[in-house]
Amino acid sequence: MGIQPTELSTSDVHEDAVPVKKTVAGRSPTQIAMARLRADKIALTCLVIVVLFVIIAALAPVLTKLFGVELHGGNPVTDLDQFNFPAYGPPDHGFTWKAPLGIAPNTGDDLLAEWFYGARTSLFVATVSTVVATLIGVVVGLVAGFSRGWLDRIINFFIDVFLSLPFILVALALAPIIVGRFGQQPGKLVFWQFASLLLVLSLFGWMTLARLVRGEVLSLREREFVQAARVIGVPTRRILFKELLPNLIAPIIVSISLGLPAFVTAEAGLAYLGIGVTGYPSWGQTINKAVNFFNTYPLYLYAPVLGILVLVMALNLLGDAVRDAFDPKTRR
Repeated sequence: MGIQPTELSTSDVHEDAVPVKKTVAGRSPTQIAMARLRADKIALTCLVIVVLFVIIAALAPVLTKLFGVELHGGNPVTDLDQFNFPAYGPPDHGFTWKAPLGIAPNTGDDLLAEWFYGARTSLFVATVSTVVATLIGVVVGLVAGFSRGWLDRIINFFIDVFLSLPFILVALALAPIIVGRFGQQPGKLVFWQFASLLLVLSLFGWMTLARLVRGEVLSLREREFVQAARVIGVPTRRILFKELLPNLIAPIIVSISLGLPAFVTAEAGLAYLGIGVTGYPSWGQTINKAVNFFNTYPLYLYAPVLGILVLVMALNLLGDAVRDAFDPKTRR
């Protein structure tokens, strides 16, 4: 006689056998991009380097006191030898904490203090120029993309005009005008040279972002949420900055991350040419002064060049990582 299979009631089934539904949480594009950045070791390393440079720039006065150096604390009479070279420290003498990077020939200024304050100048100029250029580019791009007819054509004309102007020639032409106007007033001369540098960098850095934003707005303005806002009578300003602008965060962040290293390099290049910041220590000025002493005092040149190289490389790699993270087509 065969064994009959017994029927199991639902109460005999163990609770673990009951399938549990898993909840799937959706993520916004920004959350996906941030997760990609956190998983990118190169991006995190570059971010740490950039933050370190920002701390150095912000705490330059504190760091100079910590290392016991001063920006203009040298005495050329005692700190330089008969050949106007450092009387102690590199290149002719051993390392000393009194001047870890040595002192500048002819002036006796401490090079480590110049390096700290040079980082502050470069980052300040790059940050201000990037912020101003971004604001101009976003506003111009929004207005040009959302408007139709003559206003769009006029804005595109001005964008083309600024793109056609040679950046270096404008800076070269502006420098002697400022010197001729304020040459007899050293305080005002330093201020206006600094202000003109910020003005030139800002006015020649917004066009690419403006065109990028305009192209995005041209496609977004025909979307349903924009059409619905216009139908119910939402003001144009609110549509631009409340409806369209949040959808442009990704390209704006990418533009900022790629614009910062470009402005750092531009500031150093203009200072090297003698038309950038004067009266303030900067890496470009140090390079300009150090070129003549390269054969006998290479450390004088290497310190600012290495600072620019590391900072620009970190900003560029971080910018590439940000661009890849916010790109919806990438699989990284």
